[in-house]
Amino acid sequence: MTDVSGSRAAARIRHPRHERRGEARLPAVVATLAAILLYLALPQKLLIAPRYVLPALEALLLLPLIAINPRRLTRQTKVFRSLSVALVMLIVGSNLTALGILVHELLYAGVDDGRSLLVAALQVWLTNIIAFGLAYWELDRGGPVSRTQTPREDLPLADFRFSQDENDDAVQEVADGASKVSDWVPTLVDYLYVSVTNSTAFSPTDTMPLSVRAKMLMAVQSVAALLTSLLVIARAVSILR
Repeated sequence: MTDVSGSRAAARIRHPRHERRGEARLPAVVATLAAILLYLALPQKLLIAPRYVLPALEALLLLPLIAINPRRLTRQTKVFRSLSVALVMLIVGSNLTALGILVHELLYAGVDDGRSLLVAALQVWLTNIIAFGLAYWELDRGGPVSRTQTPREDLPLADFRFSQDENDDAVQEVADGASKVSDWVPTLVDYLYVSVTNSTAFSPTDTMPLSVRAKMLMAVQSVAALLTSLLVIARAVSILR
């Protein structure tokens, strides 16, 4: 009971946002590398350039971002902010292009190897989750650095409304973890969860998009996931039969 009481008490303490350590860098690096590796494993027919061109470019964009914040995301400049957004958009764009080529191959080309098609569809779907999760994480409330290092009253308008943002009037054990009470902010895991639910339900679940860009991104992701799930996988299963 002492440990529980202590954690509840700690949750109710509001820490000045400029004193925070910042979000850990490692999860974003792992997610980015996973997306790059999934792209590298795609069949060559789904790639718009030689296999290593886009992954090499993405790695070049990632290296300076790691250099400026090797352990914790606490520093940000306009240049590095632009590089970070460009990296995420490159991953999103290359995966959507691969999906478009995959659909074209199904509709207009003879496809005999159903097993490789199923694997490619799964790779595109998983990359879709990672890429859009990174995009939501990068854009919401000014990005990961802004969310922890900027006072809440100075944050840009939110792109997403999480359940923690409105739980301050719930029962005590829920309210203690709310944004208003504990100064909670979302991390990459929260945005990846949003991406997973949007790719499986094809719509928002417990987290609502607020801005036009968030709604557009979620719409694009839902359509891409729907195409992958219904058209690509259904066609691949029919080939296997």
